[in-house]
Amino acid sequence: MYGIIDNFPDIAATLDDIKKLSPPKKENYASISNIHFGHVSSSFGITLHMHQPTIINTQDASHMHAAGLISNLQYMLEHQNIGDNHNASVFLKCYSRTSDIVRDLVAQHKNPRVMLDYSGNLFWAFQQMLEEKVLENLKAIAASDKYHRYVEWLGTMWSHAVVTSTPIPDIKLHIMAWRKHFASIFGIEAVKRVKGFSPPEMHLPIHPDVCFEYVKALKECGYEWLLVQEHTIENMDGAWIKRPHFPHRLVAKNSNGDIEEITILIKTKGSDTKLVGQMQPYAEAKSVGREDYCGKNLPSYVSQIGDGENGGVMMNEFPDAYCRAFSDIANEGTVSMNGSEYLEFVNKEGLKEKDFIPVQPVSQHKIWEIVGKNYHPGTCDEAIKKIHEKDQHFNLDRGSWTNDKNWVKGYEHVLDPINKLSVTFHDKYGDGFSGGKNYQEALLYLLLSQTSCFRYWGSGIWTEYAKEICRRGMSALA
Repeated sequence: MYGIIDNFPDIAATLDDIKKLSPPKKENYASISNIHFGHVSSSFGITLHMHQPTIINTQDASHMHAAGLISNLQYMLEHQNIGDNHNASVFLKCYSRTSDIVRDLVAQHKNPRVMLDYSGNLFWAFQQMLEEKVLENLKAIAASDKYHRYVEWLGTMWSHAVVTSTPIPDIKLHIMAWRKHFASIFGIEAVKRVKGFSPPEMHLPIHPDVCFEYVKALKECGYEWLLVQEHTIENMDGAWIKRPHFPHRLVAKNSNGDIEEITILIKTKGSDTKLVGQMQPYAEAKSVGREDYCGKNLPSYVSQIGDGENGGVMMNEFPDAYCRAFSDIANEGTVSMNGSEYLEFVNKEGLKEKDFIPVQPVSQHKIWEIVGKNYHPGTCDEAIKKIHEKDQHFNLDRGSWTNDKNWVKGYEHVLDPINKLSVTFHDKYGDGFSGGKNYQEALLYLLLSQTSCFRYWGSGIWTEYAKEICRRGMSALA
């Protein structure tokens, strides 16, 4: 099957691939759009997030060390009598059906829009399960020039890793592994259209040095904009943002005073999939209109993301709600646009990234108040220590779709092996961009070990999966 090398997913990118797979600095969407932007009063975009983790098939062996890697989706299909595993066949249909829905609407001369965020684990699941019909169906909207006006793919971390609990040297490996894997399945031209990035768990790292490296890696890999959760950012003075329906400029500054910036679109409201499943963003868009922003009169943009398969609303109600909405939506008035399409139109209006309102990760103003202009390696850590001495509740690990989830505390027994594996990996492979079968195996275990599900679902079998994957990674490196 395409996208598979020596039974491994094609995720081993080289330094040459970084440039080869990056989108060119040109319009990909506005130039072919049928939206009459000058007559648009408001707009919205929805993203469907799809993911299933890779786990160890303990049902297939007497000992975890001897068990193979399997997608959680395949495990659900093979054990439908456990929990809600009976939904597995519906999930599989959901991963493919967007292609059918969009193509049917286009054939009816409608004007649908949707953004898709699929993890690398899920792409590999289809390959492991020999679900070529799913990949072929997705290829119809990913590789065809006829449909990329309507469907925009967003990049992500290959193994759905949360950045704060991912070793910094591995961030770029995840980003490029996804681009390489996507290109191996859908083609070079398809990946060159991927300009936006959808972070796992809608997470934005708060620590200045981590955020800087994250944004730097995104830009080096060709990304032009990032989707962020409304409550994970603040104005540069620490105030709450006031214009969530317009693009902003994320400023990522490190301890040395170096700065990287990237355009962001802001996801509003909560994380409930009902918002997308019942097309709430369309209703919200109809309640707003054009406003003056940075010297230009622009239509508002409502952005929302939800799981594409999870929950009764998404499984059962979304297709009809989506089709009903796009029976009404035309190419002016209140319309739907994908992220890059909207940003390219804004650019055509004369606004560049430097013109957007600057923001930073939430709570960073407290750090910069102490740092001032005293830039040097470690100065942010020194400031954070001083803040903790006065406020023990100050936390840098919760900048995600929910502000009560800590991705680090309580998971040291998992993060320690992950960090050790990462250090050993980079001791052997330097920056991590290499080749060969041994490298591919070690890289796969490295990225898999950092899957957010191994912490999201708490201690127990899920953390045991992570520790076993780390053990295999260390063995591969030895």
